[in-house]
Amino acid sequence: MIIEDDELDRLVLHQHIKQFENIAVVGSFDSAEKAIPYLNTPIDLIILDIDLPGMNGIEFRKMTKKIPACIFVSSHPEYAIDTFEVDTFDFITKPLKSERFNNSIHKLFDFLEMKAKSENFDALVGENNIRVKEGNNIAQIKMSDILYLEALKDYTRIVTSEKKYCILDSIGSILHKNYFDSFIRIHRSYAVPKHLIRSKNTHEVELVHQIKLPIGRTYKSNLDFFGA
Repeated sequence: MIIEDDELDRLVLHQHIKQFENIAVVGSFDSAEKAIPYLNTPIDLIILDIDLPGMNGIEFRKMTKKIPACIFVSSHPEYAIDTFEVDTFDFITKPLKSERFNNSIHKLFDFLEMKAKSENFDALVGENNIRVKEGNNIAQIKMSDILYLEALKDYTRIVTSEKKYCILDSIGSILHKNYFDSFIRIHRSYAVPKHLIRSKNTHEVELVHQIKLPIGRTYKSNLDFFGA
């Protein structure tokens, strides 16, 4: 569902979405009030502006919590922090750029895939390994094989050199477990084992296998132990 009061911006969104064959627009509106009667329609994603006539985008999101994902597209970056308090998947500033929008949608696909699988996943933490239940199979992951953790809302992807696993647990919750005390949070979306860091600069760290991950501004102090 798209809610955008500017007709040109609405057309731009439609053009970007047309690139993805597996996305169908169930409704496109110029105000939040017009969208309310359609909320019983199965919807996976809302794309909406904040500065709308009548009810604003943040107010509308508060009443649509059952919709899994919400992407705000706005010309007011100062509202970004407020939107993440209402369960926002992403915040994109206008003018909308194709690469930025595509990255957000691909990450959304990953999130929805993990959400669909979440009922078949369970994780048990042991002293040196994690056992992940996937359907009727149980995979055992050595703690030493984990390259990094990636957050997608309430789900966490556990990345090894062989495979990626997903569990229904937030990255914050996982990092509070004793067996993950060798991991540090470097970004809102990433945590890494300290011993796998090979180098860092102002914006990113490099791990083994030439893996590069971004450093979030609020997490820079977590890397003080590594030196300048």
